[in-house]
Amino acid sequence: MTHCDLATLGRNARPCAATFGIFALLLPFLPTAALAQEVAAALPEPGASGGALLAEQACYDVERYELALRVDPAQKQIRGRLVLRATLVEPARWIALDLDHPLAVEAVTEVGEDGKEGAALAHERDGGRFRVDLGAEREAGSKLVLAVRYGGSPRVSPNPPWKGGFTWAQTPSGEPWIATSCQGEGADLWWPCKDHPSDKPQAMTLAITLPKGLLCASNGVLRSDVPAEEGWHTQTWSLELPFSNYGIALNIAPYEVLETTYESVAGEKMPVYFWCLPESRAKAEKILPEFVSHLRFYEELLGPYPFRAAKYGIAETPHLGMEHQTIIAYGNQFRRSPLKYDWLHHHELAHEWWGNLVTCRDWKDMWIHEGFGTYMQALYLEKTLGEEAYRQQMRSQSRHGNRRPIAPRVSRDSKQIYFGDDGGPSDNDIYYKGSWVLHTLRYLIGDEVFFRSLREFCYPDEAARRATDGSCVRLVDTEDYIALVERLAGKELDWFFEVYLRQPKLPELVVEREGQRVKLRWKVPGELAFPMPLPVRIGAELRRVEIGPEGASLELPAGAEIELDPHTSVLRAR
Repeated sequence: MTHCDLATLGRNARPCAATFGIFALLLPFLPTAALAQEVAAALPEPGASGGALLAEQACYDVERYELALRVDPAQKQIRGRLVLRATLVEPARWIALDLDHPLAVEAVTEVGEDGKEGAALAHERDGGRFRVDLGAEREAGSKLVLAVRYGGSPRVSPNPPWKGGFTWAQTPSGEPWIATSCQGEGADLWWPCKDHPSDKPQAMTLAITLPKGLLCASNGVLRSDVPAEEGWHTQTWSLELPFSNYGIALNIAPYEVLETTYESVAGEKMPVYFWCLPESRAKAEKILPEFVSHLRFYEELLGPYPFRAAKYGIAETPHLGMEHQTIIAYGNQFRRSPLKYDWLHHHELAHEWWGNLVTCRDWKDMWIHEGFGTYMQALYLEKTLGEEAYRQQMRSQSRHGNRRPIAPRVSRDSKQIYFGDDGGPSDNDIYYKGSWVLHTLRYLIGDEVFFRSLREFCYPDEAARRATDGSCVRLVDTEDYIALVERLAGKELDWFFEVYLRQPKLPELVVEREGQRVKLRWKVPGELAFPMPLPVRIGAELRRVEIGPEGASLELPAGAEIELDPHTSVLRAR
């Protein structure tokens, strides 16, 4: 059943499936891939992930997903059955799930304790979301086990991974090379789910049926690989650890698999796999030791790799890269940056801590994923190449848009946090400005407290560091980090985060000089408090000058030269 009342949707809502009439019904059965792509191109843009929770979403907590999916490279189509296991946290008759427009919901049924499906449940399709009628209001604490059958031609990514969807590419030898990417839009681009970062399911299984000769590299542990119908086989992956929906991925190709064993700083040994194209094997073998060294860097800096009960995996992809949990998408073509390291792998690996271990419960705090992850590259270069390489990396991140706060207080969906409410161009501030905020915080509170804050934000205690069952995975927000830093530093620092995170404009240093006297003061939007000290070199002496509400006044010795912030330690307008 499809229902839509366009008058109630509002000017920014997405049209419902009824708007497209027969297309929604025909998609699973389209005769050609070309026609499927043509129809998909005519559909509206996909929605964003996250944002304010609807009552029909907030009323239930997902415990587990079980996905059985057939991927047909020849037709560029998928067909699947998704089982949702959840608990109602509030009384409800209706629940809402997300699924992108090109994919048709064929049936929703309730699954009994014996695993059999019962009668179909009524559902209403409203654009990229559908609501399921449970038949009667159910009490909080009730268990839900629903099966959703769906299929069609999934949205083709026009610019992966920045615009999500399926990538149907070919290897150099002409074989299928397939990848999913959906961070900005959410996993509902290819499977039905509750598309919100605040709900991290505890586990997922993926039974992927695909043509023989192709392998699927996905999340967690490969449990089985068995024949299906003639010419096909099914690989079943099991992720028994909490995860974010967008971190689930398919990577499909005629892969060859490199394997090594890594011993974590926590003492466990775990497998490291690299699924590479046959044409890339020699390059993959050469670069794999560098990738393992990146893993060691993160463990020594932040604590153990969080998912060592499963694996660390890298899959060569036809797009640049993405931080899928336990299976990094890698498409950097084995290139190194001018500073002689593979920045792409290093950055995506950062997200196993900043994003997959520590996850913002609302996309308004995505700077915790991207800003922290970006700053890790500067720290890696500082450790491996020295202070000048660190400064060079920070200089490369010094262009900021400053058009909107990088950590607003109100809920944001994934598109709003990247592009603003007006859908303008991305300025990458949650990456680069976020990195600079951490750089400046490090100067303010000192290395000992700063690096301790990183470690404790990842792992608050020794029990979390030792856990391999996923209990260390947690949801956080910016307030959690502020509270941690203030506790460790032993002082109130709201003023710092208010200026750098909660409003967009940078503080400006006002300098006035009269003869040998130099006056310094901060000019801050909204006249916010900003008692930020500044490093100042006077002659050969480097001082830390405190700049209070009345500013600071310096008397220079005769003939002395002055240099303000010689190593660019403080983020400010220039």
